Amino acid sequence: MSFFTPENLGKAQVLVGLYPDKRSALIPLCHLAQGQHGHLSNEAMVEIAELLGIQPAEVMGTASFYDMLHTEEVGKYLVGVCTNVACMLGGGLELLEHASDVLGIPPGATTDDGMFTLEEVECVAHCDKAPCAQVNYRYFGPLADSDFDRLVDDLRSDRLSETVPPHGVLSRVFRDAPAMVPLEIIHQERRDMDEAKKARLAAQNQDAGGKQ
Repeated sequence: MSFFTPENLGKAQVLVGLYPDKRSALIPLCHLAQGQHGHLSNEAMVEIAELLGIQPAEVMGTASFYDMLHTEEVGKYLVGVCTNVACMLGGGLELLEHASDVLGIPPGATTDDGMFTLEEVECVAHCDKAPCAQVNYRYFGPLADSDFDRLVDDLRSDRLSETVPPHGVLSRVFRDAPAMVPLEIIHQERRDMDEAKKARLAAQNQDAGGKQ
């Protein structure tokens, strides 16, 4: 039985077809799987490996390298409080402590209901809004304690479902590029580019030979 739903399996096959070397679809497929299941399970990594013709260990190596990919379960909302310099000076450490108190968990843990995972994160490039936090890689700030409380309440009440996608995925929108540009056109353009490159190299080699 496939790990991917029929819809996502179709998307996965389209993603693989977009690249001359199908291994290039590894990270997009990881995000697709994570968006479906919340994290990259062993079953997901095995199926991704089969789609790409690689070993599951290579999928695991990639998934374990990137912070935004998770090989263990995380909460529906991954809350990261920045404590880098700008946020630290603006109260980031205090915000992290408050977040820990409100959620009832230390950084690195997940609430019992599976709703929130709390993390201490490095700079998220939102320094002008310090102190800030990210929720599934959507940014909020500056955050006073009361702002964070309201944010948590909105998330629990599902009032931010249109703003914050679940499961910590980077994108909730699948760009259906082949619907706009047929794959056969993409493949033909690649062949044309390869032929043009070969012609340039042949001309360069001929010029070099003539100068000797």
